[in-house]
Amino acid sequence: MAAKKSGGRKYGKSASKSVKRAMHKRKSGTLKSGRSGRKVKSREQAIAIGLSEARREGGKVPKKKSASRKKSGGRKARSS
Repeated sequence: MAAKKSGGRKYGKSASKSVKRAMHKRKSGTLKSGRSGRKVKSREQAIAIGLSEARREGGKVPKKKSASRKKSGGRKARSS
């Protein structure tokens, strides 16, 4: 018999609220990125900003993927 997965929400209600707020700000053109302060245009970036805000506030949000997983792929160095 296969192991049963535990049910429940992956993201909390506060997380969805902050993502929703970030998406609305992006639509109206007032969402700015952290350090540079540039206008955010992409949907994925808006979601990431909303989730990081929820994380800071202590909402139920899964951990970010580790840097080692993100770096896999990309360009390889040329050796000649």
